[in-house]
Amino acid sequence: YRMVLIMPDSASSERKQAMAAYGAELITVTKEQGMEGARDLAQTMIDRGEGKPLDQFANPDNPLSHYRTTGPELWRQTDGTITHFVSSMGTTGTIMGVSRYLKECNPEVQIVGLQPEDGASIAGIRRWPEAYLPSIYESSRVDSVLDIGQREAEEHMRRLAREEGILAGVSSGGALAGALRVAERVENAVIVFIVCDRGDRYLSTGCLLYTSDDADE
Repeated sequence: YRMVLIMPDSASSERKQAMAAYGAELITVTKEQGMEGARDLAQTMIDRGEGKPLDQFANPDNPLSHYRTTGPELWRQTDGTITHFVSSMGTTGTIMGVSRYLKECNPEVQIVGLQPEDGASIAGIRRWPEAYLPSIYESSRVDSVLDIGQREAEEHMRRLAREEGILAGVSSGGALAGALRVAERVENAVIVFIVCDRGDRYLSTGCLLYTSDDADE
């Protein structure tokens, strides 16, 4: 199938090259237009009859896949003891599907969503304007939302690599930061967060490299 992908031109070169290697045609919008601009352009192309959208922001199979797979896996691997689930919110498919499953198993499980603080640009974590909220998103399925800073996410991304041997993406660093925040205020908890992206997609950005500030801390 012919695949056309639209993304901000600020996306890492590794992401662009990998998609092109699979044969996708890439169309970019400016960093300022962001993902909102990419979605607007996609809708314009659809209105012109230039293709059929997969539309991960509205496709019910997105959260359904996590309801059927990710949620049961987390419940099974924690022997039903999970108390908190911390998840970045991009398309919101992961947090919607997992929340639905876990709440059916135990309504007391706390679902914590993550969004970037104002001014932060973290791939995979979005603060959607009201008009662009994914239609699959249901706020009632999220118990609380934490704001994650750019530096905080990148620092924890580096910690995952250096301390745990997990080369993950920036949103995963943000998820770790959120999980540690939750851990500071609760006791006797089983907290799970999602590592949903690989760090090798961000090597060219330099955000995986330790700085003198990191060493001081």
